[in-house]
Amino acid sequence: MHERQENPSRQGMCQLFNTTNLQNMKQEINPQETSRAEAFGLWMTSPMPMVTLTKTFHVSNLLKSSKKSGMKFNALLCWCIGKAASQMEVFYTLPEQGKLFKYDRMAINVIVNNRKGGINSCDIPFTEDILQFCQDYNTLTQRASAECNSSFLEDYMIVGTSAMIQTELDCIINQYTDKFSNPMVMWGKYSKHWFKATLPISFQFHHVQMDGGHGATFLDLLQKEIVNLKI
Repeated sequence: MHERQENPSRQGMCQLFNTTNLQNMKQEINPQETSRAEAFGLWMTSPMPMVTLTKTFHVSNLLKSSKKSGMKFNALLCWCIGKAASQMEVFYTLPEQGKLFKYDRMAINVIVNNRKGGINSCDIPFTEDILQFCQDYNTLTQRASAECNSSFLEDYMIVGTSAMIQTELDCIINQYTDKFSNPMVMWGKYSKHWFKATLPISFQFHHVQMDGGHGATFLDLLQKEIVNLKI
């Protein structure tokens, strides 16, 4: 759907978030000293190392919580994604340019339609404080839409998202490129039934970062976070 691009200026992000006392947030590690050693050898040089899993989620509680709290449905879903991902160690390592890196903090990337008819990208730092996350989500997405500028966070493990809510979709496959090896969660418009709402979600990840079993576990955790969400 899109590629992550470098942003020449991050001044706005530095003003918004306090980055003091943060060290060793991204460091190169030896793949042979990790549980991903075999996967690194098998898939690091693969021309198409990405894997995509899809699952239909029950999102009635998410929709109810959104209407009750006034918080955006997509903001709450992004928080649930971060909450589920933050529980899995594999999400904090990522292959880049033939190397393996480890992170100690996470952000959720969202794509925003801007006022000129184009799109921009925002990295939202994940926090377990859902109110703070949604506040950051609103601030950054509104700024990106109004100013037509993307904002990126350095040294964060980025989980990408892409929401195409114009129509209901069964599955989404992102472009397979070595320019963007981060995990990606994608969805369309939710479907409303008599007593429930459902939403198919696609999850794409680099095979060096995790195996299919890890991906399935993440999707299971995501469903639990959606069902258990309380505001």
